[in-house]
Amino acid sequence: MLLRQIERFLERTGMPCTKFGRLAAHDPRLVGDLRNGREPRSAMVTRVEHFMNNFAESVHAA
Repeated sequence: MLLRQIERFLERTGMPCTKFGRLAAHDPRLVGDLRNGREPRSAMVTRVEHFMNNFAESVHAA
């Protein structure tokens, strides 16, 4: 489910997957690893969802 959310976010924003991983989790390989079956822990899911929500709010506020 997290990967689907990330994929939609990347499509909407046009952000490269490595940049997303770097900004959201300090891991440029995050999206690639998730695409290859990596299972994120709950803390990672929370951190990534928080990043996407805050990014959306900051874009709408600007």
